[in-house]
Amino acid sequence: MFSNLRSLIFKLDPEKAHTLAIKSLKFNFVPYLSQNEENDSLFKTKLFDKEIKNPIGMAAGFDKNAEVYNQLFKLGFGFVEVGTITPLSQYGNSKPRVFRLVEDEALINRLGFNNHGAQNVLERIKRNSKIGILGINIGPNKETQNRLEDFLSGLRSFYEVADYITINISSPNTENLRNFHNEMQLEELLKEVKKEKKNLSSKIPIVVKIAPDINDDEIEKISEVLINNEIEAIIISNTSDATREKLKDIQKHQRGGLSGKPIEDKSNILINKFHRLLKNQIKIIGVGGVDSGISAYNKFLAGASYVQLYTGMVYKGPNVVNIIKNDLSKLLLKDGVKNFTEIIGNKSKS
Repeated sequence: MFSNLRSLIFKLDPEKAHTLAIKSLKFNFVPYLSQNEENDSLFKTKLFDKEIKNPIGMAAGFDKNAEVYNQLFKLGFGFVEVGTITPLSQYGNSKPRVFRLVEDEALINRLGFNNHGAQNVLERIKRNSKIGILGINIGPNKETQNRLEDFLSGLRSFYEVADYITINISSPNTENLRNFHNEMQLEELLKEVKKEKKNLSSKIPIVVKIAPDINDDEIEKISEVLINNEIEAIIISNTSDATREKLKDIQKHQRGGLSGKPIEDKSNILINKFHRLLKNQIKIIGVGGVDSGISAYNKFLAGASYVQLYTGMVYKGPNVVNIIKNDLSKLLLKDGVKNFTEIIGNKSKS
C-alpha cells in the first residue's frame, strides 16, 4: 500500500506529511503490522534487563510529543523513544525546516526541538499506559539561562514514567548544544544527573546521544567520561551538520542535520571506534541509515546491540520493521547463529 501512496505523500511538504502520519497513527488508520515470525527467537533480547521482541527501535524525532508510541509498538518496533522534550513548550525554528532529499534517501531538518513541553507530554503518557519499552529523550529550551538545569528538570519530570531517559547533547539545531561533548562540560552534566538520580532514589537508566561529527580524540575522552559516570548506553549517532560532499539532491546545501543513507557509513565507523573503547561496559544503540536487513546487520557487526531508525520509515513505509526482520533473518540463518547477539562486534574482532 505504501509503495502506491509514496508518490502522493512525497508531493506534500515533509513536515505536513509527518503531521499526517502522526494523525493516521493516532486514529489507527494504519493496520497492526507486527507479525509472529517463526524466526522471532533470532531477535529476542533484553534492553536494560527488560525483555524486548527485537532490537529495532524508533528513534526520537518521529513521535516528538508522545502521541503514538503504542501504535508504533503495533508496527513491530521493539522499543520506542519519544522527544526531544524540553521543560517548556517551544515552536522551534522557522519554517520551512524539513527537507526531503529523495535522490539520496535522506532528510535534512532544522526543527529546533519543537515540542509541547514536559508537563503536557507527562500528562499524556500518564493517560496512555505504554505497552512496550519507552525511552524519553530530553533537551534544554532554546532561551534557557541554564541548560544543565533543564536536563535535570527533564529527569525529574519523566523518571517515573520512562524505561530510560536519553540526554540529547547532539542536535545541530540548538546553538552550542554540542559544547556538552567537551570533556569538562560532559563530566559536570553527568555528575549532576547522577546526583539527581540519587536525590530521587531512582535507578532509571541514562543514555547519552552523541553527534557523528567528532574526532578520535573526542571519542576517547567521551568514552572515559561515560564509563566513569556509569552511563548505561550511548546512542550513535544524531544527525550530521557535515557529510554533504557526496549528496546529489539539489537541496543538499540546506542548513540543518542530515539523516538517512548518507550517514550510514559514518555512523558505523563511529560505532566500531566506541565499541573498541567501551569494551561492552556500555551498550551501543546504532542510528544512521537503518532501513534494511543488511544495514541493521552492519550496525551489529560494528558493535551496536540495538538499532534505531526514523528516516528509514519515511522511505520504506510503516512496514519497515518487518522488512528489516525478514531480510536480517536470512543473513543470520546463513551465519548459522541462533540469536543476532552472537554477531555483535564481530567486525572489531576481525
